Amino acid sequence: MTAETPPDDDQRKPTSASLAGRYPTDVLVSPDWVDARLDRFDAADPNLRLLEVDVNASFYEEGHAPGAVGVDWRTELRSTEVHDILSPEEMTAFLESSGITEETTVVIYGDNRNWFAAHLYWQLAYYGHPDVRIMDGGREYWTEHDYPTTTDPVDPPAVAYGDAPDAPARPAVRAARTDVRAALDTDTKFVDVRLPEEFRGEITKPPGSNEGAMRGGHIPGATNVFWAENVRPNGLFKSPEELAAVYESRGITPEDDIIVYCRIGERSSVTWFVLEELLGYEHVRHYDGSWTEWGNMIGVPIEVGEPDGG
Repeated sequence: MTAETPPDDDQRKPTSASLAGRYPTDVLVSPDWVDARLDRFDAADPNLRLLEVDVNASFYEEGHAPGAVGVDWRTELRSTEVHDILSPEEMTAFLESSGITEETTVVIYGDNRNWFAAHLYWQLAYYGHPDVRIMDGGREYWTEHDYPTTTDPVDPPAVAYGDAPDAPARPAVRAARTDVRAALDTDTKFVDVRLPEEFRGEITKPPGSNEGAMRGGHIPGATNVFWAENVRPNGLFKSPEELAAVYESRGITPEDDIIVYCRIGERSSVTWFVLEELLGYEHVRHYDGSWTEWGNMIGVPIEVGEPDGG
């Protein structure tokens, strides 16, 4: 990985050269990379699929990258049977209905600096899809820098996934509440990516959200590293050196066992992607139950305020 830095002027549309080389394109691609392949996305090439998944699902209808398939996280990325992520069978059905086979390169982007794009990436990684990537900058960067958009919906033909997953292929990327309990009072580093007000327990959910918890605060010993510290004002991910400095300045190193969490698992998916995929930390688990689970459970310890009573 190189240290090449994009322009500081957020209003200037960077060239391909200014975005290339910061990270491997097998996990993160530039908007120019997507733009250069729009004819293949638009032609529903079975080997290449573009997905848009937004916090505000109505954005897709207002305009999206040509060829992008709209994904509604509220109905398509949650299990219909239990309060959980998709089961193996549901994930297979989602992939097949989205025109994705085991040979498809999947590129994902979305609003809010790729919150739910990262969450879908994490689910696909959990189940072992071989080739999935995030578009740097997300929806806002695409629209603000005048890349092409359309209001035409995309409904790809259903396909067969082939050797469909019947269990997680990468279980080590996920932490359950039992894992969190077991990690208390150990060397595991908890990274809470929520707003500082959420971390301190002053609020139980960010403004505008309707799903919170009975109690406010954070997991004992957690460090608050706000998710937005991963990105620049223009929405592009910071350079490897900048990102490493963010975490090392908080005492979080590549050798640590790390569990990240937020409120419902979308913001912490961004941080998991940064640590696991961009920086290559080897022991990063995503606690997707996050604060709506921990803050509603009976008999679990919770800290409020700043660490160490600060």
